[in-house]
Amino acid sequence: MSLKRMPIRWKITILSFGMVLFTVLIGGIIIIGNTIASKEESLGDRALVIGRTVANLPALKQNLAESEGWETINPMVERIRTINSSDYIVVLDMNRIRYSHPVEDKLGTLSSGKDEGPAFAEHSYTSKAEGELGVAVRAFVPVMDDEHEQIGVVIVGNLLPSVPSILLALKNEILLVLVLTSLFGVSGSWLLARHLKKQTFQLEPHEIVQLLVERTAMFQAMNEGIIAVDNEGTITIMNEKAKSILGLKGHHLNQPVREVVPDIGLDDVLYSEKAVHNEELRLGSALVLSTKVPVRVDDETIGAVIIFQDRTDVTQLAEELTGVKAFVEALRVQNHEHLNKLHTIAGLIQLDQNDQALTFVFETSEKQERLSRFLIKNFKDYSLSGLLLSKVSRGKELGIEVEIDDQSRLNQYPPLLDQHDFVLILGNLVENAFHALEGVDREEKWIDVSVYQDDHVCTISVEDNGQGIPSYWTDKVLEKGFTTKGENGSGIGLHLVKRIVDKGLGEVEIISDEGEGTSVMITFPMRWEEEREHATGH
Repeated sequence: MSLKRMPIRWKITILSFGMVLFTVLIGGIIIIGNTIASKEESLGDRALVIGRTVANLPALKQNLAESEGWETINPMVERIRTINSSDYIVVLDMNRIRYSHPVEDKLGTLSSGKDEGPAFAEHSYTSKAEGELGVAVRAFVPVMDDEHEQIGVVIVGNLLPSVPSILLALKNEILLVLVLTSLFGVSGSWLLARHLKKQTFQLEPHEIVQLLVERTAMFQAMNEGIIAVDNEGTITIMNEKAKSILGLKGHHLNQPVREVVPDIGLDDVLYSEKAVHNEELRLGSALVLSTKVPVRVDDETIGAVIIFQDRTDVTQLAEELTGVKAFVEALRVQNHEHLNKLHTIAGLIQLDQNDQALTFVFETSEKQERLSRFLIKNFKDYSLSGLLLSKVSRGKELGIEVEIDDQSRLNQYPPLLDQHDFVLILGNLVENAFHALEGVDREEKWIDVSVYQDDHVCTISVEDNGQGIPSYWTDKVLEKGFTTKGENGSGIGLHLVKRIVDKGLGEVEIISDEGEGTSVMITFPMRWEEEREHATGH
């Protein structure tokens, strides 16, 4: 399982457990450091006391100047070392000859220590040095005779405990801390993750991201302005079309709507909790037709949304042809589809079928996520991605499989054309395919859509297995006013498609078998100047 698809409960639990281990590690380092420092200070003070005791022994002072005086001094000092549990006590005369040492072979030999110098100048002090047995704290005490003349030095050494020995001594405490912190950390993380899951309708983060990408694509692709606010009147959604109609620039999210668009009237909808349909408003210099609806969750109003179109340049026919209504319908279909999925998952969990619930989540989300990634990657504009997503959702509701060719891509529009032209073409062709499949008695109904573009040509192809077009109508379907939909048709859609094809110096080819299906292919040149020279002969 990839990290992206790992359940949020496990992500939070693992993160918290890692933080607990890291905290215990840092705390342990600090505690061990303080323990070593405290032990070092204690051993140093203790060594100084023992050193002063040895330095004041009368027998030591008497024999320190004697030849082979170590024979008397060493046994006496060793008894003191054993009683006081010191690791070693070394007595030196002023010539640095050892008169006492735990190793008898070193008695009478010369000491070459590098930190002994100040002790021969009547200074008492402690130092830390590393020897063969480990790091030791050493105390240096001068030996003074009865006439207060220095006659030697006493060195008392105590080994510092190693880190492993400290850990071994504190193993019970460390184990208790680890168990308690891990128990509370993991339990708290699990409860927090469960709470977050409830707050997000049992959706995992990658599913929320997918929903956000799909909704964003649809909102930006719509040819209507959309502004949504929360129950405080703060803007939460504003698509690019809304900014274009209202002449706004920049980002306006998280700003009060009454300051950005004073006359929009969304506050009234929040207070009254009643929808207002088809209301004409003057917003700045634009005259718009708006619909304002309160957003309710669990019988509680959590915000409001306004959907509006510019009456100065948008007509009802243009709305139909560019697929705006299809997008709105797609949002409804998408909401309905995801609610059904959530209900299915909740039912499986209540039946204690957790494995089946996970399998259902992965199977249903993988295909949509793959389609969303494909469209966002291969199509330069959200408008086309949103249109195709809406048509796929619409097809599911109608029982029609809408397939997008996996070789499709569109990174650059042909000369003289833009996104609105392509939305109009694809919207009309797919809607005509839906109509062609109405009343067709087939077990499998499908529509194949392909959009391909390279350096030379751009091709749009829509193919269905619907009722087809009689051969004597094939040449007439592109004429203005001709329709196969009876009273429900306007005869404008394919005529406008033909006008866009002519504007882009393209070609349209319609192949249809009555009762079998229809294929419409449109081809545009990507190099307009070469095509114009070819057409004019210059």
